[in-house]
Amino acid sequence: MQRITIDLVSDVVCPWCYVGKARLELAIAEVQDEVGIDINWRPYQLNPDYPPEGVDHQEELAKKLGGKENMDRAHAQLSAMGKEIGIHFDFDAIKVGPNTLDAHRLIHWAGVESREMQDKVVAALFKANFEQGRNVGDHAVLVEIAKEAGLDGALIARLLATDSDREMVLSEIEAAKDMGVNGVPFFIIDQKYAVSGAQPQDVLANAFREIAAEKAAEQSKLN
Repeated sequence: MQRITIDLVSDVVCPWCYVGKARLELAIAEVQDEVGIDINWRPYQLNPDYPPEGVDHQEELAKKLGGKENMDRAHAQLSAMGKEIGIHFDFDAIKVGPNTLDAHRLIHWAGVESREMQDKVVAALFKANFEQGRNVGDHAVLVEIAKEAGLDGALIARLLATDSDREMVLSEIEAAKDMGVNGVPFFIIDQKYAVSGAQPQDVLANAFREIAAEKAAEQSKLN
């Protein structure tokens, strides 16, 4: 079986990234007997200028989207889409628009443990923000999420209190921008192919099959 590696550039406060994650999981389940897929979560910040304590989410988002009506319309569309793939968006519950730099540091530390641990933490962060209205910029919330996922909460609390890996995460975000990533989710497959946006399950599944077939053909030429 061919294996494919996906570097998935995303932010945990991006609803389309949450939709993209759910669709990706459905696509992986569809091709699991044909293609093996490894995921590395890569950082991006939609709102890098937000202060550490965050902002009034509803107010800022309404401003960004050109008014409350536009925001409500976008939320209704996303909620309907989410229901189809098992996401229960609760946009009204989100009070704080967080700065996500520390959430990305936590994702990085989870990835040092294993890809499975990283995926578990990413899923918990999305759920905390979009379904539970928890502030994923708050260190206490991040420590809780880390502990729930099976990480050492005391260690994570100590690391969060320092600048550990801050520059590394920021440089990864810059590297993504230098590559031309200006919106998320953004899928980089095997360091060769780029797919932008929360693509439907069948589009992703077909892309994985095609890339795996291409890899197999390349390998058979070498043999």
